[in-house]
Amino acid sequence: MTQQTAQPSRFTFRTLLLLLIPIILLAGVIALFLSTGGGLDLRSAAPVEDLSIERYILKRGLIELHVRNTGPEELTIAQLTVNEGIMPFTVTPDATIPRLERAVIHINYPWSYGEAYGITVFTTNAIAFGVDIPVAFETPQPTRSTFWGFTLIGLYVGVIPIFLGIFWFPALRTLGRRTMTFLMAATAGLLIFLGLDTIAEALEFAAEVPGPFQGIGLIGIGAVATFLLLDAISKQQTSIAGNESDRRLAVAFMIAVGIGFHNLGEGLAIGAAYNVGEIALGTFLVVGFIIQNITEGLGIIAPVLRDRPTLGRLALMGLVGGAPAILGAWIGGYSPSPFLAVLFLAIGTGAIFEVVYEIAKLIQKDTQREAMPMTVFSGVVTGMLLLWVTGLLIK
Repeated sequence: MTQQTAQPSRFTFRTLLLLLIPIILLAGVIALFLSTGGGLDLRSAAPVEDLSIERYILKRGLIELHVRNTGPEELTIAQLTVNEGIMPFTVTPDATIPRLERAVIHINYPWSYGEAYGITVFTTNAIAFGVDIPVAFETPQPTRSTFWGFTLIGLYVGVIPIFLGIFWFPALRTLGRRTMTFLMAATAGLLIFLGLDTIAEALEFAAEVPGPFQGIGLIGIGAVATFLLLDAISKQQTSIAGNESDRRLAVAFMIAVGIGFHNLGEGLAIGAAYNVGEIALGTFLVVGFIIQNITEGLGIIAPVLRDRPTLGRLALMGLVGGAPAILGAWIGGYSPSPFLAVLFLAIGTGAIFEVVYEIAKLIQKDTQREAMPMTVFSGVVTGMLLLWVTGLLIK
């Protein structure tokens, strides 16, 4: 009996042609439909326009609106009102904005500190798009003082509380095996709650993303891609180093990465609150996140309680988990972007749930000799309840 050998694959011009023919035919079908309408009248009864006002910047005697045309065709800005009064304005680069392009509307207006303003932009087709300024407040500019101010906010929110949680490491090392399993399960519960919270925040920001950018789809891409990428990295590390201690350390670092992306989202929220002058909200968020994030330090060290990681590694994990809050405060304070917020939070979601998956595998290995289902159950529920109760106190 003869055995056939596999032929090496070759990419020839004929193969390329066979791949292109369906695409060319599909393009022809689309062109035919657009030119004939397929027997339907494709003309719109009314113009379809959509102008997204992405952000506003207040300077002394000046209001700037950063807008994007998210409609199917180009549009032209014709008129603008501030508190129902018609105001002169200029647009750069041009009042006619192509699809998906940006423009900046400049309004010379003597706004007053602390007042509320409603701005309405009209296109040549008399379609109105509005934005409200709840509290007039000069938008923070990238100066040395504001830079250090947002840096300190990130330190207060992310770095300091997480390091305080890591300081529990020596005390927790004296606990027994069952208690360590409970803490691992509690970490999983904590991360599950954080992951759900991160998804909720991402969905809130996705509602502000212009329709063509498909915020929900962006969440799916960011979360799934991050989960699969971290899972691939984890499997590669496992094949290279089978040392269980190194494995637990890798999981601790991944926990820090997932928490870091979550804290980046918290920094975005705080920076954006300060950017629009909602100082009370920003201060409330800072205090609330400080209280919540001390538990995240506990979650980072839980996998390595039976090991002896160096102080340098513990410090690095604390920075990985907490320092992104500083970056988030900078982005939210200087250039708030719903698109970036959705992307970062989606990445954080994928990272958090991949870490939960890794912790579940560690718990399964630890409980092979002695099954502890109620310990795992009570740990997961305790971790989730811990953050839920914290939320009751701070939100």
